[in-house]
Amino acid sequence: MNEIEALLGKVKNIVAECAGDEILPRFQRVSAAVKQDGTIITEADLAMQTRVKNALQLLWPEIGFVGEEMSPAEQQQQFSQSQHGVWILDPLDGTSNFASAIGFFSVSIALIKNGEVLLGLVYDPLRDEMFSAIEGQGAFLNNQALVAKPFDLGLSKSIGVIDFKRLPKDLAAKLAQHPPYASQRSFGSVALDWCWIAAGRGQVYIHGNQKLWDYAAGWLILKEAGGYSCTMEGEPVFTGELQSRSAVAAADKGLFDEWRRWLNL
Repeated sequence: MNEIEALLGKVKNIVAECAGDEILPRFQRVSAAVKQDGTIITEADLAMQTRVKNALQLLWPEIGFVGEEMSPAEQQQQFSQSQHGVWILDPLDGTSNFASAIGFFSVSIALIKNGEVLLGLVYDPLRDEMFSAIEGQGAFLNNQALVAKPFDLGLSKSIGVIDFKRLPKDLAAKLAQHPPYASQRSFGSVALDWCWIAAGRGQVYIHGNQKLWDYAAGWLILKEAGGYSCTMEGEPVFTGELQSRSAVAAADKGLFDEWRRWLNL
């Protein structure tokens, strides 16, 4: 086991333990508040972020930390000033689902250094599914290799994982009125969306505006599983910056190309 594999193993234990203590006991027993940006926050978001941050800084005090529930100024300072890498954490991705007792949410964490995502982990505590990847070493689901499988039926027979809310209105209307796929889903956890595409639980994906803590880990997991992605402008999704990005993805190269052609990318 090399150094990065040992580090990932420790992070898996931290995330699973903290989620078991801070997220699961609050599920279906939580009240929500609204943040200044209009999004929902719960006690579980804050408790999980605090627990994970403290555990990471105890083991790796030299590595910076960016959490979703930090202020934008704190996030930017941590992201730009760390010389030894920075953790990117979404302590509870899918908070709206969680607050409404919908069982689709996750914890997402990535380690970024020198403009690269070195490792990513997305944990679904309800299903006890741990998706993970190390740059250049493949993707895994509960320690079993996760390899994207070809989808030979074409775009018209695929399931689209579609976030209509954040798409341009003309594109959302076109997708709703003339869908190129067989059916669509919108699950409500960006990090898990990436992982489910990698696992074949849906074939094509589009989202108009994701934060770095939403997509960093999932993007790496899909890439290491053999999947494909770009922005709605045809650019790489991850650019080593804190900015929000759109995402278009598929696990199968032929399907990805067909999806991009339909979208005129």
